[in-house]
Amino acid sequence: MKYTPISNELFIRNRRRLAEVLKPKSVVVLNANDIMPTNADGTMGFRQNNDLFYLSGVDQEETILVLFPDHPDEKFREVLFLRETSELIEIWEGHKLTKEEAEQTSGISRKSVFWTHEFDRVFIQMVFEAEHIYLNTNEHTRNSSEVESREARGIRQFREKYPLHRYERLAPLMHFLRAIKQPEEVALLSEAIRITEAGFRRLLPFIKPGVWEYEIEAELLHEFVRQRSQGFAYTPIIASGASACVLHYIENNRPCKDGEIILLDVAAEYANYNADLTRSLPVNGRFTERQKAVYQAVLHVMKEAKKLLVPGNVWDDYHKEVGRIMESQLIGLGLLDRQEVAKQDPDNPLYRQYFMHGTSHFLGLDVHDVGNKYRKFEAGMVFTCEPGIYIRKEGLGIRLENNLLITETGNIDLMDSIPIEIEEIEDLMHQKP
Repeated sequence: MKYTPISNELFIRNRRRLAEVLKPKSVVVLNANDIMPTNADGTMGFRQNNDLFYLSGVDQEETILVLFPDHPDEKFREVLFLRETSELIEIWEGHKLTKEEAEQTSGISRKSVFWTHEFDRVFIQMVFEAEHIYLNTNEHTRNSSEVESREARGIRQFREKYPLHRYERLAPLMHFLRAIKQPEEVALLSEAIRITEAGFRRLLPFIKPGVWEYEIEAELLHEFVRQRSQGFAYTPIIASGASACVLHYIENNRPCKDGEIILLDVAAEYANYNADLTRSLPVNGRFTERQKAVYQAVLHVMKEAKKLLVPGNVWDDYHKEVGRIMESQLIGLGLLDRQEVAKQDPDNPLYRQYFMHGTSHFLGLDVHDVGNKYRKFEAGMVFTCEPGIYIRKEGLGIRLENNLLITETGNIDLMDSIPIEIEEIEDLMHQKP
């Protein structure tokens, strides 16, 4: 991988935290993600299962992690299975982890590291000491994949082989643990943000009328990869003009025209951790008065929303309050009528005509990271803050987004150094590249 080694203390601590919330006599099984095919003999790039990475730091295909904290034999309390390499694999695919390297990466003793093809032989020595088997599933509320994962196949196979064990859901425990970022995770997120800022600053003097959206995408990718990122944290949104009103516009194939706003929802990943930045810029380097008014309205909502990302607040209350703040701004812009707002259906507020998405989401190993919306905000959680106003009849869409770490006394804006005020944006866009 491109990133520098991560201290295995993070993964040792994460396994210890998981062990504390397991039922007695429980075994946990986690599988790496599959390598997905494209066409003919092509494959997509590999992306590790985030829960397996969180607990082991191993970033390699065909990996299995088994945890059994109560096993009588110490060597079976943390067991890692790796793809065994060969001269042929070395020639065609390159280096794979040795057992010694796996120990250094994960903190799991090399005496408890086996090859993946040995799984059945080793696991049968463990499973009959367990009463509960924790298996993982994708329980993200936005998941809609129809592809059967390695984990899904594993669940079917386990139930056939070991029908009398009690099966448990691992996902709720992982969602609970991963919602609170450890100091090392905050450092990795901050590095993804630093790389994102470098790419953004590179763009400011580059954007001008006639530049194509895909040229902007190329500039960002160049800067991200040269700074040890794998690339974009998610498919980049580079939406000029009316395309900014399409929330998931990803074609990035239009020329940027004089007088338009370009909405950039773009960020880097680093060591599987993801930044998430949005900025809206004038293509010619100067906002019109109307664009300024809408931009300042969005920025006002963002600043007020940030004040609400504090310990003890809850998801629904937070979003309702942001909605009220947005209503006021939309009335001021002449987009909503105060009397009509007073009579609106509270379950379908009028502001959603112009602000139709949520203000925040969890951020971490997933861009839309796992976490429970009914859990009160706690120190260590990381959220985005991303209000927007989209006026389709004007072909104008503006969204702003920063990433915030909740602390005991409030929050820290991890993107505080990334330009966002109108004057600074305009000054930087007029500097020579």
